[in-house]
Amino acid sequence: MVETVALATDFALIIGVAVLLSYIARLTGQPILIAYLLTGLLVGPVFLGIVIETDLIDLMAELGLGFLLFLIGLRMQIDEIQEIFRPILNLTILGTVLQTLFGLLVAVLFGFSPTEILVIGLASVFGATPIIVKLLADNDQINTLPGRIDVGVLVVQNIYLVLLLALFGAGSLDSPLGIAISILTVFALVGAIGAFAYVAARYILPGLIQSVADNDEILFVVGIAWAFLFIVGAEELGLSIEMGAFLAGISLAQVPQSAQLAEQVQPITDFFMMVFFTSIGLQLEAEQLLAFWVEALIASGVLMGANFAGFALLIYREGFSPETSFIGSLNMVQLSEFSLVLGSLAVAQGFVGTEVLGYLSLLAIVTMSVSTYFINYNYELYRYAEPYLDRFSREDDHTMDVSTRENHAVVIGHDDVTSDVLPLLGRQFHDVVIIDRSQEYLNKLDETEYDLIYGDFSHTEHRNAANLDRAAFVLSSSVQREVNRTLLEEVNDEATVFIEAEQIKDAFDLYERGADYVIISTVLAREMIGEHLRQYLTDHEAFMDVRDRDIGRMLWRLGDD
Repeated sequence: MVETVALATDFALIIGVAVLLSYIARLTGQPILIAYLLTGLLVGPVFLGIVIETDLIDLMAELGLGFLLFLIGLRMQIDEIQEIFRPILNLTILGTVLQTLFGLLVAVLFGFSPTEILVIGLASVFGATPIIVKLLADNDQINTLPGRIDVGVLVVQNIYLVLLLALFGAGSLDSPLGIAISILTVFALVGAIGAFAYVAARYILPGLIQSVADNDEILFVVGIAWAFLFIVGAEELGLSIEMGAFLAGISLAQVPQSAQLAEQVQPITDFFMMVFFTSIGLQLEAEQLLAFWVEALIASGVLMGANFAGFALLIYREGFSPETSFIGSLNMVQLSEFSLVLGSLAVAQGFVGTEVLGYLSLLAIVTMSVSTYFINYNYELYRYAEPYLDRFSREDDHTMDVSTRENHAVVIGHDDVTSDVLPLLGRQFHDVVIIDRSQEYLNKLDETEYDLIYGDFSHTEHRNAANLDRAAFVLSSSVQREVNRTLLEEVNDEATVFIEAEQIKDAFDLYERGADYVIISTVLAREMIGEHLRQYLTDHEAFMDVRDRDIGRMLWRLGDD
């Protein structure tokens, strides 16, 4: 009982400090991952020493890593970067080799042992997915050419990093032969479980997920159960739970409901990730964190500069402009969150001591903090460099427009009302995007020219996928206040917005928020009933004509359905 109370107290302290530091991080524009890492350092042995690492915290931290990989797999949409996939593949391979070489060289110069050099080199991968994606989205740069290059590199790079996790978890780093055997074993086992994931994605998951798609709770439970099925399978095959979770996510990413499921998994992932990064801080003593603090500071500057220059040259080599090369590489100068994951796993496996994890932690804190400002002011920084870089411009530089919707129509909710106006919108606008969570309605539209997004409009990913902020016309058949208020907040000022409401007071509120026209179905129905009743009482023949016309329309619609 006492142990349970102590554990609850520890979690309360961790969550309270994490909330406080996260708030400070938000005010200062810093990544929330740094707040979590600092939470562990503050409540752990480095500073206050009031929380110690326990088996339960270790278990929750491992689950956090599993959920992170599951979420990354869920969001791995290769088709989003297919237009520039070949240069992205080249950039990822060559960039990862360069980053590893830079990390190895710096570690050699600092006099680390051979095994420590190998771990540091492999862990010196730059590009933190949560930081880059969030800041690019906040700055409306996610669909720019540099943004798509960076996201594409992160997607492919994550596959490499997951394989490293499996290698660290499965084998020995003591000899080249041991490493080779571990790599072959990992690839064979990943191939086996990957084949099952492919078959499941093709023949099992579509029907299974579609049968529960209309119920958020059941969909969430099925998704989590699927993740744990792969986790257990991976463990039985001797792989890490992270690899199983990642492959589970990739298999689910192929179903239309993947974005909706990712939104549901995000909160629980955030909680477990907070525990994971806090646990890294809890593992370190003050002397271990600061054992190589001078080396970490020097390495931060050297590696940021070397990786920026190296990655910029690689992007330029692929035929992109100096501006794209500069901004694309500047966004990627922070240590990946996976570097801490790899370092933590290397410590757990006994490959290196906690001093190396302290070195990587300081490297992450410095590079992530500084890079936040680089990303926020990337175009401003390029303006200073532009006079010196213009001379490298080429006539055949890639200036392709990465596909994104613009000046299109968005329809929120497909029903009998909106279905009648779809042909008109299709003639007026080049693209029409329909967001709806009813699989039945979307199945009817599957063979049409409209772009379909399955899911709830309240989920951020679906609004981003519809490029709501670039739409020229939006029609919402939802009467939910928060949905329509969110719509009016995010749509651009030039767009025409038609919205449906249930009550007159809601209509006035929506007009004040910028709606162009509010449809109040109850008022329209009341007026129509009144008009028909007057016709019935004053002109029975005209009333019968209207009645016959309405019956004809209903018969036509019944046949159309």
